[in-house]
Amino acid sequence: MECSELTSLLVDELLGEAGEPARLEIARHLETCPTCRAEKVRLDAAWQGLGEDPDAPVTPEFRRRTLALMEDEILRRRVESFRPRRRWVLPLAYAAGLAVAAVGGGWVARHVSSPPAPAPVAAGTAPAAAPLEAGARLANVSYSPPDAQGRIGVSFDVESRRSVVARPDDPEMARLLAYLVSRSAQTSGEKSRAIEQVSSHYASRSAPASPEIVRALTATLKKDPNPGVRKKAADALAAFPVSPEIRAAFLDALANDRNPAVRLVAVDALATAAKESPDERTIESLREKAFDPAENGFVRAKAASALKAMEF
Repeated sequence: MECSELTSLLVDELLGEAGEPARLEIARHLETCPTCRAEKVRLDAAWQGLGEDPDAPVTPEFRRRTLALMEDEILRRRVESFRPRRRWVLPLAYAAGLAVAAVGGGWVARHVSSPPAPAPVAAGTAPAAAPLEAGARLANVSYSPPDAQGRIGVSFDVESRRSVVARPDDPEMARLLAYLVSRSAQTSGEKSRAIEQVSSHYASRSAPASPEIVRALTATLKKDPNPGVRKKAADALAAFPVSPEIRAAFLDALANDRNPAVRLVAVDALATAAKESPDERTIESLREKAFDPAENGFVRAKAASALKAMEF
């Protein structure tokens, strides 16, 4: 093995993509080459610092949103305790309740017309998600795994506790998940969990991702301030069939994202897409990264490896 080949192999090893023969070859070469051993130490140190950004300042807006979320959580967990009533109070309370119900029921019967009976729902269909008002604040979002019919569940607080249960390919469920990915009034952890739900239910391609989900992920990849959230969005998009919108999002990330971990995902996704449908702009972008002296070493090596694997 030549010394010039070491960087690419070391990157593959750090990414977990190097096979056993390659790892043995790296070990044999490092035993006899002190220069490459020093290079490996440098690469290991760079890898440890990859994607580490300085702590963001605590702005007044961040403080306000954090306190609001903490208050919501405290209210949700609060349990009010009651002293048990004496035994003789229970029958009296029960009788009083029956009397109030009878009087109230008579008043309602006189003043309110009977509502129409609900329309029958076909067996096996899932309740559709109620329309979401623009900017609605959803709190305490939780997710349920698929049931026997393949339906997943999303529960949240808006004005009251609501749950939506439907298959991932249901348009309303897809719209709800896209909304949870795209809404800005949430923490990075909440947005990451929403992206993980999208990845787990649509990345297998058993249910194709809707245009709303693709738009939500591409917007997150381009605009979210948290590099970890952007990387999750990039990973989710990389699992979808390539489309012009997804390709454009990765080209923009490769050119402009400040985090090298996100750019590495973009290189892989663009290389895979170029193999399926060659694109001159993709190839040119990878070539620029491979020969850019200011680019991160891992990204340069990955771009060079991708270009080498392509057939022109």
